[in-house]
Amino acid sequence: MNARLLHHLAVFLLLTQFTHSTLVPKNKNHPKLKPHASNTYIVHANHLAKPPNFASLDHWYHSLVAAHSPRAAANTSGRILYTYDTVMHGFAVQLTGDEARRMSTAPGVTGVHNDREFKFLTTRSPGFLGLDTDFGVWPETDFGDGVIIGFVDTGIWPESPSFNDRGLGPVRPSWRGGCVDAMYFNASLCNKIVGAKAFDADAVAMGSAFVSPRDFLGHGTHVSSTAAGSDVRDAGIGIFARGTARGVAPKARIAMYMVNDTAPSGAANVAAAIDAAVKDGVDIISLSLGFHQAPFHDDPLAIAAFGAERKGVFVVLAGGNDGPNASSVVNVAPWMTTVGASTIDRMFPAMLRLGDGVVITGQSLYTRKANGSMTPLVPISCRQREELTPDRIMGKIVVCTDGGSAETLIRDAGGAGMVAVDNRTSSLGGLDAKHMEFSFPGMVLSNTDGEKVNSYLASSPYPVASMVFTCETAIGENRAPMVAWFSSRGPNPIVPEILKPDLVAPGLNIFAAWQSEYETRSGTSMACPHVAGAAALIKKKHGEWTPAMIRSALITTAGTLDNTDRGILDSAVIAGRRGATAATPFAVGAGHVRPQLAMDPGLVYDAGERDYVDFLCALNYSAKQIRLFAPDFVKCTRTLPGGVAGLNYPSFVVAFDNGTDVRTLTRTVTAVSEKAEAYNVTVVAPERVKVTVTPATLEFTKPNEKKSYTVEFRSLAGGNATGGPGWGFGSISWDNEAHRVRSPVAFQWKN
Repeated sequence: MNARLLHHLAVFLLLTQFTHSTLVPKNKNHPKLKPHASNTYIVHANHLAKPPNFASLDHWYHSLVAAHSPRAAANTSGRILYTYDTVMHGFAVQLTGDEARRMSTAPGVTGVHNDREFKFLTTRSPGFLGLDTDFGVWPETDFGDGVIIGFVDTGIWPESPSFNDRGLGPVRPSWRGGCVDAMYFNASLCNKIVGAKAFDADAVAMGSAFVSPRDFLGHGTHVSSTAAGSDVRDAGIGIFARGTARGVAPKARIAMYMVNDTAPSGAANVAAAIDAAVKDGVDIISLSLGFHQAPFHDDPLAIAAFGAERKGVFVVLAGGNDGPNASSVVNVAPWMTTVGASTIDRMFPAMLRLGDGVVITGQSLYTRKANGSMTPLVPISCRQREELTPDRIMGKIVVCTDGGSAETLIRDAGGAGMVAVDNRTSSLGGLDAKHMEFSFPGMVLSNTDGEKVNSYLASSPYPVASMVFTCETAIGENRAPMVAWFSSRGPNPIVPEILKPDLVAPGLNIFAAWQSEYETRSGTSMACPHVAGAAALIKKKHGEWTPAMIRSALITTAGTLDNTDRGILDSAVIAGRRGATAATPFAVGAGHVRPQLAMDPGLVYDAGERDYVDFLCALNYSAKQIRLFAPDFVKCTRTLPGGVAGLNYPSFVVAFDNGTDVRTLTRTVTAVSEKAEAYNVTVVAPERVKVTVTPATLEFTKPNEKKSYTVEFRSLAGGNATGGPGWGFGSISWDNEAHRVRSPVAFQWKN
């Protein structure tokens, strides 16, 4: 046992570098059925097609393995790793490539997928979202008490104070989950944590007895406490950011489904975890993971998420961390809620006073107060370590001009201080705290401020500067939210007609639980649980709402303005642009999550299994492919007006292509207010697009009443103002004195 624990400690030390933002795997070639040595495959089976001579699905599955993998006919039970029976049907099994090819031709088998690798993609953020302990959504929903959020992640550290059970009511009788790990996970720790299970197909295949939901990486502990952590007073980063740490839904319960304690994790594990979570009875599933995209019928995560939505479970996922590259967003199916990352209004200011009198603000977690004297300032390419010699830098402040950082070398060579420049973000508020910890005077500047320093260095024959450290935490002084530079961007790489990401939430410098006290981490992994927590609050208030209704409420109430009442900016450094620029819907989605408004959206755009099947039909999927999602599917019987863009989604993408200058789409909204209301339409569109909404007024007399409207989008002479292919943006809102139901619109012109 001690040897195994030491192994996990070593794994933790080696892999902590992966817990930052990039939670999408390295780009690998994943041919569907590439022949090689035995590997894990997910076999999708239509349970309705089970031959009658088999008493059970398990019997049938074992027969399939025995028939198509005869080397194991005597011991098929040891090769079937998981059986899926809730969000989808089938099993995970060890096969060779040739065996997998044979399996894919068996009657009743609808698909065989080679396992894929996933990678795992706060004292202030709840307050920044407008949540208050004394009024509003928190007391109205009893802080989410009774709602159960399932996390598919690296596990959980149950001893963390964030998982204390003070003030919680009893677990509901319908809950079917539990904590499964008698050796390393004491069941007495399970109250706030109502479920903890582990899924590691590799360990199972090797016959390992050690499969634990305990978190040896920290990632799962961080995200679960972000969404549903209990109150913990006087938490902070050393002397910084002291306050009460709590989640977005502090009284919600947590069920953890650990998927392999050494990231990345396989699709077989993730599908099994989702299957178990839905079977146990979770209300919400939060997945801060993803992998490079494939068509939905070839994406086990999309198939499993569809099954969860069909069972009434709201599924929220991280959008990825490959920004600001276009079309880098992941987890893009319309039954998924896809979350990008934004900044918050907290920073740790430090000042650099230049010799010409200009004062530049950076950020630092250096823990000694100082008001330094003027010191020589020297630019160095810090990636060129041979330049960091005492004769060049001793007694001087080193400016790392190339985005590199070499704190230890600069300090040991006698440098007086260090200024690092993050060339990825144009905003002071967009700097990542993981680069701010210094053992000697040091600070980080944005790209914009780094250019100011470079200009001074170029203009002064004897540049000098002083560094000022106040060791303070500033709240509300920086413009926020902004889209974080790393947050993945649209357009949707699989179905451009569905706008993704859906919205953004705090994902930069998020403070939450870890194995050792508390840590700050950044990534869409950290943004995702904020929306999971918000969804839990909605679920508490509106238990009858479908997942699509919850998603609609979050999207149509999202904020488009920052804390200065100006449009949200994109903090990424983008070639050809200076400073932060306006965030488009491909970066910000519909806007920044606003939990209080999402409790009462006025109108919602609902959708269900039949709507999504029509959507798959519009994608021209075959009947066999659609049966991966809906096993009882026979054939496409309805045409989705407007094609895939005609899905009843709370946003619009309008493509003018193939000589078509007019597009018409229809949407249906459902009233969720208790009283009669009328709404008037407001349209914002590019100059060369005419948008006509019919009718222009919608009147509702009772709750749950549905009304449809049609939108004609007409590209006027010349189309796009640039005269060629490109994008434009606008919105359609339904407004009255109490509500504004806003849908972003993206317009595309193709040659």
